[in-house]
Amino acid sequence: MHPPFPDDRWQTGEVIVVACPGQGSQTPGFLNPWLELEGVADSLARYSEAAEVDLIVHGTESDADTIRDTRIAQPLIVAASLIAAQVLTERAGRRADGIAGHSVGELAAVVGAGVISAEQAMRLVGIRGRAMAESAAQTPTGMSAVIGGDEQVVLDRLSELELTPANYNGGGQIVAAGALPALAALGESPLKGTRVIPLQVAGAFHTAYMVPAVEALREAVAGVTPNDPDATLWTNRDGSVVSSGVRALELIVEQVSSPVRWDLCMASFAEAGITGMIELTPAGALAGLAKRGLRGTPVVAVKTPDDIDAAVELLNGAA
Repeated sequence: MHPPFPDDRWQTGEVIVVACPGQGSQTPGFLNPWLELEGVADSLARYSEAAEVDLIVHGTESDADTIRDTRIAQPLIVAASLIAAQVLTERAGRRADGIAGHSVGELAAVVGAGVISAEQAMRLVGIRGRAMAESAAQTPTGMSAVIGGDEQVVLDRLSELELTPANYNGGGQIVAAGALPALAALGESPLKGTRVIPLQVAGAFHTAYMVPAVEALREAVAGVTPNDPDATLWTNRDGSVVSSGVRALELIVEQVSSPVRWDLCMASFAEAGITGMIELTPAGALAGLAKRGLRGTPVVAVKTPDDIDAAVELLNGAA
């Protein structure tokens, strides 16, 4: 069954989806060009208060090591996606037909689907980032992307090294997570036909190492009263459409220690017949996956405000 896009757009095949990126896509100073836009500084000040993180300083001045800290990176990424979504919607005069988030990006996605407010999302992502950083500090762990190779052979190798497949990203990419010595062994002796790329994250996210963080986020979510989505919202748990706001938040809590199935999200996009995808700031990773996993589908990566015009053109071309 096709998801319930507004105005039944799937019947005409004119459907644009927005993708909200996850941790690891941040770079030093990436918020600088956005702060040149009217109202962005005010929004970031509100988001900073909610998340208990100085987003303006960290998004403009902090170095790569500083913004690699989970407590800083996660609020930065969600705030950037929220800013980009607001600018895009205002300039286009409409929202996209569907939305999904990768890992922490799901908190930006539920805002885009009307489930919770931006300030509520920023409060939750602040708690999430701190809780996951605390969990990660208990044991030195990390994550590495494995690109290429036969999926089952890659999974067998991860099992041998006692690593967990934390992200099934599609496009021939699986992210391994676990102890640093095991990740080093994976990188030192990569399987034939694969490349191993260490990720700029400070922990084995979406694994059993994060169980303590699940409880902290569950307690925080208990105080939030969500709305049901008013746009098509996919979950990266299994690529399905979520119609309940309560369930959407439950899934966001559970995914902290569960694998991200972005491959299944892209499969659902394809089944729904989407005609384009827009990745919000800080963009690049999901756009690259889409170019391999959704071949032939137009994709726009909104890295700076200069990319908004192309995103508006894609969005309004489907209107």
